[in-house]
Amino acid sequence: MKEIRFSKHSQDKIDILARHGMTISKQFVLEIITNPDKIETQQDSKIIAEKPFNDNLVIRVVYRQFNAFILIITLYPARRNRYEKNHL
Repeated sequence: MKEIRFSKHSQDKIDILARHGMTISKQFVLEIITNPDKIETQQDSKIIAEKPFNDNLVIRVVYRQFNAFILIITLYPARRNRYEKNHL
């Protein structure tokens, strides 16, 4: 697997979410990009990988793949019902 790099913004986002009581480990972020439940590609070559966090939320990780590494750009929680059509 390619080297994984976290942008300063993505590291800051992990810290901000932790201060709000939402602990997301770098290991969980790696799990999301290596084994996503859902993946989207965008025109600007960004990829969004998604995995459930709890009953109500998913974590979405935005990243780019380069020849030598993968760059985690940002991550954010989102309501499951917004992105999962089959979730009640």
